[in-house]
Amino acid sequence: MQKIKNIEKAAERIKKAVQNKERIILYGDSDMDGITSVVIVEEAIKNLGGHVEHCFFPDRETDGYGINLKALDMLKDKVPALLITLDLGIGNIEEVDIANKMGFEVIIIDHHEVLFGVPNASIIVDPKQKDDDYPFKGLANVGIAYNLCMELVGQETSQSLKNSFLELAALGTIADMVPQIEQNQKIIEEGLRSLKNTFRPALRVFLDILGDGSVFVDSLPKIISALNTAESVNFENESYKLLVCSDKKKCKDFAEDLLGRSQYKQVQIKNIVQDVEQRMSRKKNSVIIFEGDPSWKLTLAGSAASILCNKYNKPAFIFKKMDKESCGSVRNPHITDSVAAMKSCKDILITYGGHTMASGFRIKNENLKDFEARLQDYFKES
Repeated sequence: MQKIKNIEKAAERIKKAVQNKERIILYGDSDMDGITSVVIVEEAIKNLGGHVEHCFFPDRETDGYGINLKALDMLKDKVPALLITLDLGIGNIEEVDIANKMGFEVIIIDHHEVLFGVPNASIIVDPKQKDDDYPFKGLANVGIAYNLCMELVGQETSQSLKNSFLELAALGTIADMVPQIEQNQKIIEEGLRSLKNTFRPALRVFLDILGDGSVFVDSLPKIISALNTAESVNFENESYKLLVCSDKKKCKDFAEDLLGRSQYKQVQIKNIVQDVEQRMSRKKNSVIIFEGDPSWKLTLAGSAASILCNKYNKPAFIFKKMDKESCGSVRNPHITDSVAAMKSCKDILITYGGHTMASGFRIKNENLKDFEARLQDYFKES
């Protein structure tokens, strides 16, 4: 059976780190895909008898996306260490070079498009590398992490451990809006089948609160929305803490809090969508939705963009406008590719990346009008 390039190599290196009691740090994106990736990789390492020193999650609004210098500075006293990135890293060429000089050994586990060449990491696992012949390129990062975990613990591991991984892999895969086909479909079906009988306290309390009779329809979107409502502060993520918590009482209190915050978040998203729709009335001939505002939270941009994209069947670029820069999220219909569109504008973007249907960008405010005009031209032609 064909495997993702370097996945066996990454597993062997992690096993060696466990055996030699090396310091291991996991650095994941702060969305559901990144968080679930970190949780299952950490639990696979623990299953081998290893220990993870730190799990780091950047706040996109204050820290930006990917590996950043603030985080590396906070971790500098941990070298030498094996630094494993999950759901980010493939675009961090400069930051990986700095991490190498500091004394980290970097393993990148990512699923995003390779846009600027590959970083000088010790090992890179990303099916979208040019020389990776793995046939299915549409895995969420947690799907790649799941494959890595099975390499770590072995295919003959207990069904209960495998189910525990699959439950989180299903949630992360659904949340990341990747195509629900091939291995993604299998992960989702097996994970949701197991989810109804989950032993994980955090997921169990969600189902106790919401009811587990209609996991596929009613409870699932609310669980994902609640977990996505959590925030990262000082590189610590609330949803990660909940998912690894073993105290059912604490989990129940935290889950109820997140569900309440999620309801308020939905109101905020609705307000953003309404604001955008009012502005769209002045741009009736536009082939894209391109709007930003200083008052909008960056963490809500992706959800608002998703609603607008689905409703109007147009690529939606929704961003938070800051003093000198803007940072945003993009969602687009199946027939279009937002990453390719932004690649055609790379000379005016600070950063950009993601995958075909869900991506993001950062740009100087002085270039916003040019960016919008070039996107209009791109999507008109395509």
